[in-house]
Parts: sequence; structure tokens; C-alpha cells
Amino acid sequence: MPGVSSPSVATGGAVKAIFIGGVTAGIVDLLQACILFGWDIPLAIAAGLLGKQAFAGGAGTYALGVLLHFFIACTAAAIYYLTSRRLPFLARHWVVCGLFFGMAVELTMRLMVLPLSALHARGPYKLKDLILGLVVHMVVVGLPIAYSVRLWGASSASAANASSA
Repeated sequence: MPGVSSPSVATGGAVKAIFIGGVTAGIVDLLQACILFGWDIPLAIAAGLLGKQAFAGGAGTYALGVLLHFFIACTAAAIYYLTSRRLPFLARHWVVCGLFFGMAVELTMRLMVLPLSALHARGPYKLKDLILGLVVHMVVVGLPIAYSVRLWGASSASAANASSA
């Protein structure tokens, strides 16, 4: 039938939205973190898995940190994409929802992931650091992911709705 997309088109839109959103957020977030905190940030990311000995690691440990960072960013993009299938307003109102999603990513990382990691990073946190983390992740993580889902995820939702009708 004309106007009905195949499931492969829907899957392609999903993969594109998740990949582009996750990679864009990952690049911008890693770049801003390295500029603000130094180019050893990937070692700190790897230390979340390997423990403090990762700070003495070499190129392999550095690459592991970069890989983990992009895995986390793409996982966040997949969560936003999948949630937007059930809550379509996430794609329609991508700016507001993306800003709140960025806050949620920051709070999840700071309050749940880091304390459970091999580093066992916990507070107390300085208010300035909390605000900076929230604002940065709202802009460099939440917005690129939400915009990507808005651009490329919408075709997936349309295809899924058309095929189920």
C-alpha cells in the first residue's frame, strides 16, 4: 500500500536516531569534560569499571574509557527513543523534554551509577558542582539526544503506527 512503510524503514529510523543522538551527545560531553577537567577523563571513566588502578593505565585503558563513555551515551539515547514510543510528547516537545532528560542522566550518573561503580564516588557535593553538572548535561546530552529522536525517530513512530493500522 502507498504510504505504509516497511518495518525495516522503522528499524533504520530507530538505529539512526539512537546512533546519531548517542554519538553526538558522547562527543560533545567528552570534549567538554576533557576541556574542563583534563584529558585524563577517559581514564576516570575506565576507573568506574576497573577501580583506581585504571589511572595508571595506558592506551588500552584510555580506549576502554572512551568506549564506555559512548556506550553510556548510546544507552541513554536508546532509553529516550524507546520511552518516546510510549510517550510521543517526548519527540514533539523535544527541547523541554530533552533538558529534563539531560538532568535525569546527570542525576542517575551522579547519585546511582558512580556510587555503585568501582570508584564508589559519593558526596557530599558542592552546590556549584551540582548545578554545573545539571546545566552541562541538559545542554550537551539531553538536547542532542532529544533532537535526534525528533528528527529520525518520528519516521519510526509513523511507520509503526501505519503498519499496525
